[in-house]
Amino acid sequence: MKTPLFQAFLALSVAGYCTAAQALSVQVVDPAGRPVADVVVVVSPSDGRAVKTESANRAHAQMDQRNREFVPQVLVIEAGTWVDFPNSDSVSHQVYSFSPAKPFQLPLYKGSAHPPVLFDRAGVVTLGCNIHDNMLGYIYVADSPWFGKTDIDGRWASGALPIGRYDLRIWSPRIRDTADSLHRLIDVGDRLDLKETFKLDRKVKAPAAQPANGKPWDDY
Repeated sequence: MKTPLFQAFLALSVAGYCTAAQALSVQVVDPAGRPVADVVVVVSPSDGRAVKTESANRAHAQMDQRNREFVPQVLVIEAGTWVDFPNSDSVSHQVYSFSPAKPFQLPLYKGSAHPPVLFDRAGVVTLGCNIHDNMLGYIYVADSPWFGKTDIDGRWASGALPIGRYDLRIWSPRIRDTADSLHRLIDVGDRLDLKETFKLDRKVKAPAAQPANGKPWDDY
């Protein structure tokens, strides 16, 4: 039987744990110090343990097709999320992926002819269209509920992270830096200003929607 003293101690312990949780701020900049937007940021326990929210299997996201492009070009979701692939173009598309994290194919269609697809394995899923070879999109499936993309200022902020050690990882198809430089271990404890900056060593590829010299992947 739990005594009143024990219950009071337990309440204080839980309260102390919660107040120790804090948000993390991440910024990504290029070699010239300019912000890099739409970079995936994922924070996961350093012991490799997958963390999954109860609502993950009920979550839905959308990868549209407009003007013969995937919109957004990079979608980041939690493992267990269902993704809809509407075709908002006037032409038909046939979406597919050979990526180990989720191989699938949606036969030629317009509109919303197909049911949503479940993405239940972590990893990067590269999307293509069998009809339009220039179409390229990515779905980053995270094994953690702490994820997002950097904004126009190259920044992303997490929700409250419980105290502990985490693996902080960034990814983008535009980044040329080696994979080893795109992740680091961080400790969430008593620090009040939990901020991390990734300054890239190599120029990033130009956004597909803003081609440089007529070639979407030239340096800028």
